[in-house]
Formats: sequence, C-alpha cells, structure tokens
Amino acid sequence: MEKAIKCQQCGKEHIKKDGLRKTGNRGLIQRYKCADCSHRFVLDEGFYRMRNSPQKITLCLDLFYRGVSTRKVQEHLQAFYPHNSDHSTILRWLWKYARQISGFTDSLKLNTGEEIQMDEVEYHRRKHHIRGGLDKNWLIDSIDPDTKFMVAAEFAKSRSADKIKRVMEQVKAKSDNVRMITTDGLQAYPRVIKRVFGYNNKLRQHNVLHNKVVVSDGGSFNYPIERMHNSIRARTKTMRGFHGSVESANLIIKGYEIYYNFITKHQSLNKCPYELATDLTLSSPNKWLELIQMSKGRI
Repeated sequence: MEKAIKCQQCGKEHIKKDGLRKTGNRGLIQRYKCADCSHRFVLDEGFYRMRNSPQKITLCLDLFYRGVSTRKVQEHLQAFYPHNSDHSTILRWLWKYARQISGFTDSLKLNTGEEIQMDEVEYHRRKHHIRGGLDKNWLIDSIDPDTKFMVAAEFAKSRSADKIKRVMEQVKAKSDNVRMITTDGLQAYPRVIKRVFGYNNKLRQHNVLHNKVVVSDGGSFNYPIERMHNSIRARTKTMRGFHGSVESANLIIKGYEIYYNFITKHQSLNKCPYELATDLTLSSPNKWLELIQMSKGRI
C-alpha cells in the first residue's frame, strides 16, 4: 500500500496532481497541489533540487566504488551523456549520499552473531594536493564473522582509546547479541571494552568476553576481518593516500561500507551481507537508488 502524500506546508492529505514540471536533465516531474492551502510542490525522492537524473548520479556512485576514479567517471559521462559532470561534482555526490544513506543504514538493528571482530588499518593521507606531506591515519573497523557485515568503521587521525570507543559504541548500539569482542594485542582494547560494555565486579570479568589474538604469540589471524581489509585496500590503494581532509576520507569509507554491506555480493555467501544481518528488503537491481529513496530527508 502506497504511503499517502501530505502537503509540505500544512500537512493535510487532500492532494491532487497539478501538471508536470519540466527540468533540463531530469525530464518531467509530477507536481502536486494541496486542496486546503493551495501549496504546489514536488515530492522529495532523495534527489530534491539535484540537476542530474537519479540514474546518472547512482551510476557514478556505483562506478566509483567498483574501482573507477572520479576523473575516469567524468570521462565515461562525457562519452555517454550529453550534459557532463565535473569530477569535483562527482566527489560531492559521493559525500552527500554517503552521509544521507548512512543516516538510514546506521539506524538498522542487526541480527549479528555473538562474536564481533575489531581491528585497525594504517593509512597515509596526503595533507595537501600542492604542498604534499603525509599524515599517518587509521581506519578502525569491525565485522560480524557470521554474516560478514561491516558493523561500524571510522577513519581517524589516530587509534586512540577515544576513537576505538566511538566505533565500539556503534557496535553496541546496532546489535544486542554481542558476547565476545575479538581484537589484536593493542593495549587500549581491554579498558575500552570495560568502559563500553561494563564490568561485573561480582564475577570479576567483563560483561563481554575479550578474545585477544596475538599472532606473534602463536595465535591465528582473524581471517574474516583481514579478508575485508583486503577488499578495502584493493579499492583505496589507487586513491594515493586519501587526498584531502579526514572528514572527506571518512565519508568515502562510509560510502564503501554501504557498498560492501548492501550493494555487492560477498563471494563466500553469494549474497549481500545485509540479507543475513538485517530484515531490510531491497528488490530493485539499482540498490543505490532504492537506498537513497529510503533515506530521503536524513541529511
């Protein structure tokens, strides 16, 4: 059943169609009129005031996260679309919709397993596109080994306890099933787990088990999260160090998190991780478009 259309000004549902609005690149868009206050409007389907078509914008998002640079995407548009878009415009689309979609996907409750793996990946970010210089940063991320769902991730300047705590708090908020956190030997993890999940003084133990795996001490690799790191590095190694700010890098990683969880199939699962970890149903082949429509109004 379709959701009733409400007037954007008075909130009433006495709405009727009122012709079509002609746009330069998006074609004809249905216009509506409120019978109570006479306000005329078009529906916000996630692309309000965007000058390019939803198909073109989502095409650029998909090409970028499948490994094509923004400049190469621009060349692709020049060959197949009459109205080209600059590579900087494409980058702004990445930022805009990574922020918008993640506002929706981060609110989903997850059906994860009892174990969550956490780790950090070192990145060198180029400080300035002219003056150069490198800044050592970190990607702090987490994964559910059962569903292969990337639960939470953040690109940060350091892997301090506060930064790890922010990611772990997201893990706790998204899943109620966590009983064990598997990490490497970084000393910040025990106290962060205690601060986020609490400590039972009576039993003298954390409320979740901390499974510390140190390869140098004979432990095995945490293969699910290392496999995910390989996928992330395969895409980010061509970015030459995440030119720009930490905020820009974090939004690009947010977009990749959406791509990893909702767009591309995991090879070992032969399905997208969200299909196992959430109750969400995406029926359209263009999942970017469907996610944008679901997340409209969340910027």
